[in-house]
Amino acid sequence: MPQPGELILLVSPKGKRYLHRTQEEGEIHTHDGVIDMCQIQAATYGGQVVSHLGRAYRVQKPTLYDLVKGVKRQTQIIYPKEIGYICMRLSIGPGMRIIEAGSGSGSLTIALSWFAGETGRVYTYEQRPEFKALCAKNLAWAGVGRNVEQHERDISEGFLQTGVDALFLDVRTPWDYLDQVAKAVKPGAPVGFLLPTTNQVSDLVAGLEQGPFAGVEIVEILLRRYKPVPERLRPEDRMVAHTGFLVFARCEEQGAAPIPAPERPPKERPEPMDTEPREDEEDSGLDGADDSALGEE
Repeated sequence: MPQPGELILLVSPKGKRYLHRTQEEGEIHTHDGVIDMCQIQAATYGGQVVSHLGRAYRVQKPTLYDLVKGVKRQTQIIYPKEIGYICMRLSIGPGMRIIEAGSGSGSLTIALSWFAGETGRVYTYEQRPEFKALCAKNLAWAGVGRNVEQHERDISEGFLQTGVDALFLDVRTPWDYLDQVAKAVKPGAPVGFLLPTTNQVSDLVAGLEQGPFAGVEIVEILLRRYKPVPERLRPEDRMVAHTGFLVFARCEEQGAAPIPAPERPPKERPEPMDTEPREDEEDSGLDGADDSALGEE
C-alpha cells in the first residue's frame, strides 16, 4: 500500500505513464478526470483507482527504468537501453567504487547508485554548477544518492580518487583525459565512454591505442518495440535508434613486465618406431605375384 511521500506510477487506460509523489491530502488531475490521494493510499500496488469520470488507472511501484525516464532534464540523458549495457560491461554491483564524469541530469548516476548499493560508492564529477545542482535534485527525487559523492571540478586536474573499480566518461573530448583515467582506476579495471559521432570515436580509439588500454569494444544499441496485438503483431512505427556510440576498454597495469612462464622439465622423447619388415612379410611373395596375375588377366 503506497505511503505518503512515496513515488507511485499511474498507468492510464491508454497505457500512458505518470509519476507522482503521494500526499496525505490532495488531488491528481489527469485527462481522464480527477483522482483523490486518499484513493491511492487505500489502493495496493497492482490495484486500480477510478477517476471522477469513471476511468480506471493502475497503481504501480516505479522501476529503475521509470525513475531514469522520469528525471527532470536540462541535458540529453543517457537512455535505459545504454545504461543497462554500461552497467553490465562495467560490472556494477554492491560494494563497487565507480567514477562518473559528466553528471548532466543524473540519469546514469541514479542507476549507478541503485546498483552499487549501500556498500558501494559513486563519485560523480560535473564542471557546471547548474548541472551539479540538477543531478542532486534528481537523485533526491528518485530516492537514491546516499552513496553518491558529487564533485564540481575540472577533470583535467585529475580525479580525487584512486584505485576505483570502474570509470565512465560522458564528456565531449574524452581522449584529452586518458592519463587521468589511467591514474584513477585499479589495474585491469573496465572503463567506458559515450560519444555521439563517429569522428569522435575515431579520435578516442586512436588515444586508447597510445595508452595503457586493451580490449577495445565499440557498440551502438538500437531498440525497436513491437505492438502487443496478437492478431497483427508488428513493429512500432517509431523506434529509439541512434542515441550514441559506446566504447569500452580495460586499463592495463602500467610499466609492468609480463610474468614469464615457469621452467618445465624437458619431455622424454618416445622410442623410434621399428620400420624393418617382419619375417612373415619378407617371404609372403605378394609383391610380384599380384602384379603378374593382374597383368595376365
